[in-house]
Amino acid sequence: MNALAATNRNFKLASRLLGLDSKLEKSLLIPFREIKVECTIPKDDGTLASFIGFRVQHDNARGPMKGGIRYHPEVCFHFKPKQLQFWSALNRISVILQVEPDEVNALAQLMTWKTAVAKIPYGGAKGGIGCDPSELSISELERLTRVFTQKIHDLIGIHTDVPAPDMGTGPQTMAWILDEYSKFHGHSPAVVTGKPIDLGGSLGRDAATGRGVLFATEALLNEHGKSISGQRFVIQGFGNVGSWAAKLINEKGGKIVAVSDVTGAIKNKNGIDISGLLEHTEENRGIKGFDGADSIDPDSVLAEDCDVLVPAALGGVINRENANEIKAKFIIEGANHPTDPEADEILRKKGVVILPDIYANSGGVTVSYFEWVQNIQGFMWEEEKVNKELQNYMTRGFKDLKEMCKTHSCDLRMGAFTLGVNRVAQATVIRGWGS
Repeated sequence: MNALAATNRNFKLASRLLGLDSKLEKSLLIPFREIKVECTIPKDDGTLASFIGFRVQHDNARGPMKGGIRYHPEVCFHFKPKQLQFWSALNRISVILQVEPDEVNALAQLMTWKTAVAKIPYGGAKGGIGCDPSELSISELERLTRVFTQKIHDLIGIHTDVPAPDMGTGPQTMAWILDEYSKFHGHSPAVVTGKPIDLGGSLGRDAATGRGVLFATEALLNEHGKSISGQRFVIQGFGNVGSWAAKLINEKGGKIVAVSDVTGAIKNKNGIDISGLLEHTEENRGIKGFDGADSIDPDSVLAEDCDVLVPAALGGVINRENANEIKAKFIIEGANHPTDPEADEILRKKGVVILPDIYANSGGVTVSYFEWVQNIQGFMWEEEKVNKELQNYMTRGFKDLKEMCKTHSCDLRMGAFTLGVNRVAQATVIRGWGS
């Protein structure tokens, strides 16, 4: 089951628990708008390259739409045969061909429910460009970003749709979007979040998703009479989310016994030296070769003996093939959609408690909201205030989630979905859009 099918399935289950009528259900599920644009740029060698960019704007009942922009080869559009023949005839133009963006549609919808669970006044969106950033120079990436912004500038905005970084993009990408957008609309720092600090970015944003994972984990463990200190953790994925989560969990006394990333996986039953590992990854661009732990098969890291498993990389990594092998008592979903529905059922029967992604990794979008607020106010917060407010939001979010679980006698995933869907449904009905 792909990400879109799984997300739709969870939405349908939540809709039934809430007793939504079919007309309202349909209006909540269908995206508000899907935008697709062609972006042709001159490359450094003088040839032209054509890329497809798009934006899925899912829902704006509760406020401006919000979501990342990713640069990745799989974020793309299928050309029809006749179109392919036409483009191939223009030998100075290269065309990127890849898969349809089902995952991005799913992530746009997930962002709608995630912002509602976090109780921040946004809807959901997602977008990107079908390209491989590693194959483009900095100047080519800048030209591509500016052309994409030129094509969509009248469809995004401070009170319309506020993009953020995602896979393959970062603060520099947001700076280019801000600058290009401002040429049309005047200086508008609140049009994107995840910006460099010098252009209005928020302190604490870089660590926000990982810090949110920490606060979510604390809330769940406290519910079960436990604390982070003394618990054994496995972190699958050591990028921004996984590395920050590992660092902060380790500072709270948690023992990180295994870690993986794209370069490999390592294990130390006595606990990995996270400070040393962070230095190693900075110097070597990955955990491979770290001498403070034993190298293991990356495919086995999810099955390592631990108390808490944090999948913080790609979607679909926990599935029916490996779910029975998982030994963790708790799973904190730092990544988007890391657990397939089939695996959900297997793990539920085993008694594993799963804290779902639309709550567990909402720290990033929450601090993005803080950044947006600071930009609109023209008043920047100290990092201590950012972190304290994030803790308040994550703690309150868990309490609200648990209330929905009690109301509907459901697990945490359905509690989160019913919480998010219910808030969006209420806003839709109040605005008169549901009839």
